[in-house]
Amino acid sequence: MFTGLKRLEYRGYDSSGMCIDAIDAPTPTGRRESASGDGLANGSSADGTSSSNGRVEDRSSPIIVKCPGKIENLENLTAEYVQQHNLDTSKVYKHHVAISHTRWATHGVPSAINAHPQVSDANADFVVVHNGIITNYQALKDILKKNGETFVSETDTETIPKLLKFAYDSMTAEAGSGEAQVPFPKLVMEVLTKLEGAYALLIKSRHYPGELVACKRGSPMIVGIKEGPDGSSSSSKVSSGGLGRAASITRLRDQYNDSHWTGALEAWVASDASAVIEHTKRVVVLEDNDVLHIVGGGYGIYNTRQADVETAVPRRLQVLQLEVDQIMKGGYEHYMQKEIHEQPEAITQSMRGRVKQQKSAEGNPYLQQRIKLGGLVETRGNPYLQQRIKLGGLVETRDTIRRSRRIMFVACGTSYHAALAARQTVEEMVEVPVVLELASDLLDRCCPIFRDDTCVFVSQSGETADTLRALEYAKARGALCVGITNTVGSAISRATHCGIHQNAGYEIGVASTKAYTSQIICITMMALALAEDSISKRERRDAIIDELGALPDKMRSFMQVQDVAMKELAAQLKDSNSLLFFARGNNYATALEAALKCKEVALIHSEGILAGEMKHGPLALVDEHLPIVVVATRDSMYNKMESVIQQLLARSARLIILCTAGDATMQEYAKRSDCQLIEVPGTVEPLQPILNIVPLQLLAYHMTVLRGHNVDQPRNLAKSVTVTD
Repeated sequence: MFTGLKRLEYRGYDSSGMCIDAIDAPTPTGRRESASGDGLANGSSADGTSSSNGRVEDRSSPIIVKCPGKIENLENLTAEYVQQHNLDTSKVYKHHVAISHTRWATHGVPSAINAHPQVSDANADFVVVHNGIITNYQALKDILKKNGETFVSETDTETIPKLLKFAYDSMTAEAGSGEAQVPFPKLVMEVLTKLEGAYALLIKSRHYPGELVACKRGSPMIVGIKEGPDGSSSSSKVSSGGLGRAASITRLRDQYNDSHWTGALEAWVASDASAVIEHTKRVVVLEDNDVLHIVGGGYGIYNTRQADVETAVPRRLQVLQLEVDQIMKGGYEHYMQKEIHEQPEAITQSMRGRVKQQKSAEGNPYLQQRIKLGGLVETRGNPYLQQRIKLGGLVETRDTIRRSRRIMFVACGTSYHAALAARQTVEEMVEVPVVLELASDLLDRCCPIFRDDTCVFVSQSGETADTLRALEYAKARGALCVGITNTVGSAISRATHCGIHQNAGYEIGVASTKAYTSQIICITMMALALAEDSISKRERRDAIIDELGALPDKMRSFMQVQDVAMKELAAQLKDSNSLLFFARGNNYATALEAALKCKEVALIHSEGILAGEMKHGPLALVDEHLPIVVVATRDSMYNKMESVIQQLLARSARLIILCTAGDATMQEYAKRSDCQLIEVPGTVEPLQPILNIVPLQLLAYHMTVLRGHNVDQPRNLAKSVTVTD
């Protein structure tokens, strides 16, 4: 369990807690309650042994341990509890359910009392961990208080276990002592009708020993399955029975020879694949409004939105394309450092099988078509036979996108910057108006969206709450919705009409690096694919594709050198209070992204400024003390950026110039003044931001280390923002 929590610690790391069955353990005193957060993990197993009514009737209170701080604190506290109560850790239980959570505080400060799990009462009748935010929790809290409930935490989550207990008591009283106990999932479904907001919940109860219910709406959740004596069976055992009768051992054994089936099932429910990969690669991705019930050696999945909520729904069993070494640091000090250095391979993977580096031979009769124009015959290369960019996810919608009134990119944070970096390429190649929208702002304004719009939703995780809500908004208005994500099976990849998978590999560092450059690659490939039948764009298109093939090697060639140089520069800048980044054109995105990295990990105030706006206010900040990074590589903005440099030097600015390697003009500036150079290889203009951002990522990384901050878990931030503000 603790290993799974540590795998999820990048999602939330200000407090943690766990609840585990312990039939012979004493009831812990001074139990504390919990709150909402951003990372949950669970391990449960059952071998099918049950009483006549399908449940073991032990109702002992579970062990609950929680504390603020890192998972290491929770491990130590749990070890102390085990030692204090002399518990036998080697004992094996036939039914075992444990739930745990690592929290990113939303409601209530990080503390033991606000940490997860939350409980219904002193006896822990119901225990809950929760990802997300319950938006109507205050109204529910007021109702429960009127019914005599007392709340001890500041969280929204505490309303859920108390609501479960209230519903259980009410439904049990209505049924009478002679009636069968209300099924666990039915009870949970009743409570879910009262909740508004986003959630992924794990629920256990001493009234339902050996059972677990998990459910989700708007927050990610997967269930890893391991079946049989060696976990090697290939079939998913989903209940075909009614609600509360998750597939029994007898029914499941019919599908196997006795020699291959012991009646045991192990399941790990988590908000991220990294928590389960060490146990199994076979997972089911739960969809919104799904309710998972694990009991008696089997599991059933139901959905509250279907007409018959008591009949299990089919969900496809997937095999994770993920290895344990992908989620390890691999010899690097931090995940961010590792992921910066993985970028050449990440962009190679993003292009693999999609970009044809060899041009078609000219004059090949099989690649020519003859078109009659009056009495003349014109020979043209057939663009469909010279396809150099293949994006299978856009094959059926390519023509629709080209006929769009406009293409709208919707994203948040780093993903928004990636769209900004590639916007000019899309405009140039497709010749359709392109607009950019921050997802939260689009929703705040209720931006008009039309049926002939194409909306492209960019998100590394594919679970970003604001982007997902914007997707639902656009879809409801009839727009074609395209997704660009790095996570197969994510909510955005499932909800969009078509899309592109980045293939950048697993990204764990909170500060996105390789996902950013991969997103630029994917959007650029999208623009090139949409322009493949344009004769006038062919020469430009071929030049960009040729440079795509050379890009990984160019990145590798200067990365190690710049790593050393940026560490030296970071030592000079680490005590600065502010940083400014000036750029124009495509590289305005470079300025914004570099500033964001310095903010989120180095905790330095920084701004990315469009250089064309310099005289409209920002110039007043310039003096000999404030470090200013100017992006002036050889592109269409070069002359304008040279003018910016001259104006800043005239005001004694402390300049750092990011320029193309070997640029004599910039080297002359460095000789005449006290400015420093960051030199990067040159490439075609649409791809230059990919090379330009690398040294600035390294600069932010090294400043963070030198300032003594946590690189992978920056203050107040978590990896996937799966709840809206």
